[in-house]
Amino acid sequence: MNLDDYLDFLSPDDIRIKGTRVGIETVLNDYLKWGKRPEEIAASYLTLELDQVYATILYYLRNREAIDCYMDEWREWGRRTREEQALNPPPVVARLRELKARHPAGQPR
Repeated sequence: MNLDDYLDFLSPDDIRIKGTRVGIETVLNDYLKWGKRPEEIAASYLTLELDQVYATILYYLRNREAIDCYMDEWREWGRRTREEQALNPPPVVARLRELKARHPAGQPR
């Protein structure tokens, strides 16, 4: 089986593991950033099989330069999204922050 048979290339910035909604960035972040073993990664996600995790890692190793760029763009997207959410929180989050400011932890109400 070809490694591409394990992956769905939905767009240049969205590669998923075939038969799942899991993006390769999920597996690769666990592997590269957190140093998790493939067995640990597979055990963490109910929809992943061990061979899918190994195939994703092997795909990365064979396409390291391109996938490093993919991962950098994914991290940057996440950073921008978190920044935007912090500047423009949903109404419920803004309300919770307001309530927390009025009643700091440990203070009687």
